[in-house]
Amino acid sequence: MSFRPQIQRPATMPAVAAGAGLKLEHAEDIFCGARRVDFFEIHAENYMGAGGPPHHLLNRIRADYPLSVHGVGLSIGDVAGLDREHLRRLKRLIAAYQPTLFSEHLAWSTHEGMFLNDLLPLPYNDITLAHVCAHVDEVQEAIGMRMLLENPATYIAFAASSMSEVEFLRAVAQCTGCGLLLDVNNVHVSAVNHGFDARAYIDAFPIEHVGEFHLAGFAEDRDSEGARLLIDDHGRSVSEIVWNLYRRAVAWPCLAPTLIEWDNNVPAFAVLAAEVERARRILTAQTGRANTRTAA
Repeated sequence: MSFRPQIQRPATMPAVAAGAGLKLEHAEDIFCGARRVDFFEIHAENYMGAGGPPHHLLNRIRADYPLSVHGVGLSIGDVAGLDREHLRRLKRLIAAYQPTLFSEHLAWSTHEGMFLNDLLPLPYNDITLAHVCAHVDEVQEAIGMRMLLENPATYIAFAASSMSEVEFLRAVAQCTGCGLLLDVNNVHVSAVNHGFDARAYIDAFPIEHVGEFHLAGFAEDRDSEGARLLIDDHGRSVSEIVWNLYRRAVAWPCLAPTLIEWDNNVPAFAVLAAEVERARRILTAQTGRANTRTAA
């Protein structure tokens, strides 16, 4: 396998960790000057080919940094079975780079052999729960590690749902032993789009299953009826309302690794690193409060 890295001693994830998505345009800045990021995350599908500049950079990164792999193409929520060839490529990537974390979306993106350029929502009911759990079990068995399932940003809801998203995610985690990825920006986006309370969602979330947080920026638009519509575009800095929701989530406490997602309109590395540092400060402050409570 041409892209297998030569890892002597895989890096471990710090107890308090804030990271960023790995971008080729940041390569020079990453290796110059002080270390500013605790870990990097990649999209699995960008590294399923053999060799080339992406793998050359990833080999260097993996030698020094913990790695998180984030999938966008497994289509966990598809009623049909998982794409076996896609799962085989994912298994090979996981085996090669030995990431600390692997995550995917609670969504579907395939239909009759076609890949759709979107992560589409699911109805939350017993039928969907059964096939999502079966797919999560299959993935975890194939890759040999726990996966984290991410709450989606949604723009429509299904009348066929018989449980809330939080109830659904809790049930999947309890049934399969998977962890959860709490994307705080997705909570805010969906809350505005569907008119529910984001703070109540955070408070009800099964925080004991959270293995990673995502923070990102959103775009604002209007729907066909003129109502406010938020879009999870990863194209700008994290908003203050999302930072406040994040503080609420880690106050439980939950000190999981936190990723800044910035995939469009990618800024200079220094700008991205400043967002990472802000997340790290929040985690560090929460660690201090937790230690104070323990000592008391």
